[in-house]
Amino acid sequence: MVTAEDVKTYIEQGLPCEHLELVGDGQHFQALIVSSEFRGKSRVQRHQRVYQALGERMREEVHALSMQTLTPEEWPGNTADGHPG
Repeated sequence: MVTAEDVKTYIEQGLPCEHLELVGDGQHFQALIVSSEFRGKSRVQRHQRVYQALGERMREEVHALSMQTLTPEEWPGNTADGHPG
């Protein structure tokens, strides 16, 4: 069974992330993904980019993934000086 840490690693390997939080029970996962690659992209395009990072694993290992995809500027955990706070 795939773990939340596995899925987190898969995403990090395929998508540069400024911040990534992932929890799950082996079948259903929830992710908060902050990446500068999301700038100028719609929510659908952002999700497609995450699916691209997961590749075949999305079909074979990850059954459900709920995502919040943000740019560094959209992320409330980012302080005014540009560093996570």
